[in-house]
Amino acid sequence: MGAYGCQVGAEVFDRVAGPAGPGGPEKAAGPGGPRRRPLLVGLLVLPLLVGLVPLLAAPGTAQAASGCSGRPAKTVGFSTGELRVYKSRAHVCAVTVAKKPGKRRTMSVALQARGGRAVSDKGSYTKMAGPVTVNALNRCVRATGAIGRKSVATGWILC
Repeated sequence: MGAYGCQVGAEVFDRVAGPAGPGGPEKAAGPGGPRRRPLLVGLLVLPLLVGLVPLLAAPGTAQAASGCSGRPAKTVGFSTGELRVYKSRAHVCAVTVAKKPGKRRTMSVALQARGGRAVSDKGSYTKMAGPVTVNALNRCVRATGAIGRKSVATGWILC
């Protein structure tokens, strides 16, 4: 045989197509053989990959929308926006989000774990103040948020 195949016993093996009989690689493979397998595998794997893309993005959804990780724990709305609080196992995170983003205005968010110092973010923003995060494993927290002159507070929550 040449450089592309070798003879072992009574069968001829081609490096590219595998075992070949007297009719060549196409006859040895038969219908649905190696030539169709990559297409079939691609058609089966593609829907699985497409189905996984939303699942891979799901944990980042809260983070992408608010900058906080964890599950939504409390949302308090007020006339100019809302205060959103997120909880993970050991941390609590909060943001203040404007109802009508666009123009710059004073916004703030503050978060305090019971027995700890308050963490805050205040400035001139277009759509969101925060995120601020505190360590709150087995502790109550309170959050406040403000946009312009309107504000809201939660009191002690997640106890």
